[in-house]
Amino acid sequence: MDPAKLKRRMTSFWFLHVSGWLVYAAFTVIFAYTGKWTDVPRLLPYLLPYLAAFLCCLPLRYFYKSVRLHERPWPYSLLAGTAASFLGAHLWLGIDMAISLFLHRPPYVRSEIAFGRVYPLFILRRGLPLLAWTCLYLVIKTHREWRRQQQRAEKAAALAQAAQLQMLRTQLNPHFLFNSMNSIRALIDEDDIKARELITELSEFLRYSLDDKDAASVPLKHELEAIRHYFAIQKKRYEDKLEVIYEIEPEAGESPIPSFLVHPLVENAVKYGMRTSPLPLVVRLRAGIRDGALRIEVSNTGRWIEPGGPEGRTNGGTGTGLENVRLRLENAYPGRHRFEVIEKEGRVHIYLEVRSLEGTRHAKSA
Repeated sequence: MDPAKLKRRMTSFWFLHVSGWLVYAAFTVIFAYTGKWTDVPRLLPYLLPYLAAFLCCLPLRYFYKSVRLHERPWPYSLLAGTAASFLGAHLWLGIDMAISLFLHRPPYVRSEIAFGRVYPLFILRRGLPLLAWTCLYLVIKTHREWRRQQQRAEKAAALAQAAQLQMLRTQLNPHFLFNSMNSIRALIDEDDIKARELITELSEFLRYSLDDKDAASVPLKHELEAIRHYFAIQKKRYEDKLEVIYEIEPEAGESPIPSFLVHPLVENAVKYGMRTSPLPLVVRLRAGIRDGALRIEVSNTGRWIEPGGPEGRTNGGTGTGLENVRLRLENAYPGRHRFEVIEKEGRVHIYLEVRSLEGTRHAKSA
């Protein structure tokens, strides 16, 4: 265990233990003591029994910690705690009687027979406070253990989510690189100058990839800059066969999104649009803020081909790109995103909407 955490727990225990018994002793003495408060010799015997109780709780704590009573089933914990508390009451009574003899107080009762009759009452009067201390101790320990388990679970979930997001992202980077290299390869024999220009555009994209490789999210404008490099590569290849339209609101450009989230959408638009659209293929990229949510639309002329379907597999589509987008949205924006594909009037529209936590609260209050 972290030494700093252990020190905080020890400090917390001693603070609660000391202050609790002081308060209990103060209230009891206030209602039971009838002498003068300045008469210390007469007041002291009223206070010393609570010192005995204070000391009796220490072996109880050691026992509870050694058997980890707070981790046992509640019926067992309650039964064992009750038994230990009333055994401690015997120790408390013994110490209390020893203190009485040391202070030359008169005995509790003047005969052994009378003492035997009131003995159960003595044990009960000491056992109940110790039982209350035990219950409070177990409640606090159980709560702390529950908090530790919750923190460990949250940390494990966060690590698992980060690992999954990293896995999805590493799948996307080679996917984009593979498509770009195919475009460059197609141009090498046709125009080596354009091929060199494409390599320059690709290097700029790789710069973005490396600069933001450890970022969980990036501003949308950074993502769009990498997309412009991608379209520059495709424009060199397809020339007048490809037309790209940007409609980006300035406010949307500052919105954070997971990096490489939009790339698969534009790649999908070019890849399948070139197979199904009358030329030139028109790809439109829109982004704006509506009701506190970032809305992105990637549309292209042509028709929809299900990437994982029979026709999509015939055209080399596996559906990995779009499926990764769905998974990343579910991880990054659980219950706060929308992703859908609609085909209408000779165009394919992919809608992506993400809402921040603040935006979600605003929408609920509205």
